[in-house]
Amino acid sequence: MPNKNETAAQPRLSGRKAQAARNNGLILDAARAVFLDDPTAPIAAVAERAGVGISALYRRYPSKEVLLRTLCHEGLQRYNAEADAALEDSDGWRGFVGFLERVVDADVHSLTVRLAGTFTPDEAMLPDVAHSGEVTEELVRRAHATGRLRADVSALDIGLILEACAAITMPGQARTAELRRRVLALLIDGLRTEGELPGPPPAPGEFAWRWERKA
Repeated sequence: MPNKNETAAQPRLSGRKAQAARNNGLILDAARAVFLDDPTAPIAAVAERAGVGISALYRRYPSKEVLLRTLCHEGLQRYNAEADAALEDSDGWRGFVGFLERVVDADVHSLTVRLAGTFTPDEAMLPDVAHSGEVTEELVRRAHATGRLRADVSALDIGLILEACAAITMPGQARTAELRRRVLALLIDGLRTEGELPGPPPAPGEFAWRWERKA
């Protein structure tokens, strides 16, 4: 057995692999910025912003569609990770509110909504899509069980709340985050158990049209 004072050596990437990992991070960061500004922008704009050669980008992402799909899948996985963490909270209302706050802070929905319909989802995304629906339903169920979430709120309402916050943009990133949190607080107050909501909640599959590839 190793001495308790010894620390396990962490595997280190070789020079080429480390450079590839750095380039991938630069590419994804650049793609988020470029496509949030203009989803129709060419993939060359991503390479230019990332400061990498177009050939390096194409080695990792052979088409714009693959890059768009990767960005949205990453956002979906972040959403699921935050939802899974919220389910660990013993207080259903606190976990629910904390989940909303963290997803808004992570700005998951800005990119997802902006890119909807610009690419065809593949089968690799389907398990995460299914999981996102399941964990959202469970978070809402647990919040209802506390008696603090109004009974007419459905899991599909949560997507609309997150989209509303993502729609807020300001020239400064800090001010954008501040105003999104302010609006989220107002929306959370409206989720509490008083009054009635106008109209029916979103129906299952009502927003599926977004992911149909536009001609």
